[in-house]
Amino acid sequence: MQVNIWTFVIVCPLIFLAGFVDSIAGGGGVISLPAYLIAGVPIKLAAGTNKFVNGCGTALASYKYIASGNVDWLCAVPSAVGSLIGSAAGASLAVYLREEVLQMVVLAALPAVALILFFVRDFGQAEKPPKSRKSTLVLSGFIGLAIGMYDGLVGPGTGTFLTIAFSAVLGFTLLKSSGCARIANLASNIAAMVVFLLHGEVLFSVGMPAMLCSMLGNYMGSRYAIRGGSGKIRRVMFIVLGLLFVKVGLNALGIADF
Repeated sequence: MQVNIWTFVIVCPLIFLAGFVDSIAGGGGVISLPAYLIAGVPIKLAAGTNKFVNGCGTALASYKYIASGNVDWLCAVPSAVGSLIGSAAGASLAVYLREEVLQMVVLAALPAVALILFFVRDFGQAEKPPKSRKSTLVLSGFIGLAIGMYDGLVGPGTGTFLTIAFSAVLGFTLLKSSGCARIANLASNIAAMVVFLLHGEVLFSVGMPAMLCSMLGNYMGSRYAIRGGSGKIRRVMFIVLGLLFVKVGLNALGIADF
């Protein structure tokens, strides 16, 4: 494809915004993938470039969360392993299941999640008594497996659902949950990125400057989350859930395909 100045004018600001949002509450792919498509990047190249760029940005955000002490490794490692296995299984199952049905399920679930966040005002604000070591390992692996499978089947909002699940099931603050979710997301992003790189589906002329914008957005977003705590993450989550609802709704209605 022909790359010109307008490609970067469209892509770079949106990728910065996607990285900022993704590092706080997940769901940045709802912004980043359409950015490439709007700029005229073909769908396969857009998907590959998106994974390459997101992988680099998520790596920086993960480092920021690790350095601030907001990653629980008993949760992060098994959830990352579970996410990789679940994503592979979900991608395999996608061949046999109708995507329209899955989209309708997600469309129904998103408002329910938003209502829980709205009415349970202290959700993820304070850390609950920790689970046992064994329980944390098992539950984290199961969460990674289940949401990784969702990622392979449908995809959007994986980081957001991981963050919410860690808080709901393990009693983490949203800040710590977000840190653990970044590690799990990083694992799945790297796996997908390698596949796209091996198939030559990464547009480096766009991906390299977009990567810098993504890293800057992830850096700024993780700083915002770490300094603002769970309250700021909660507010951004409402925005992400709204974007996800619109995205899945448009896909289900056949109005858009991204």
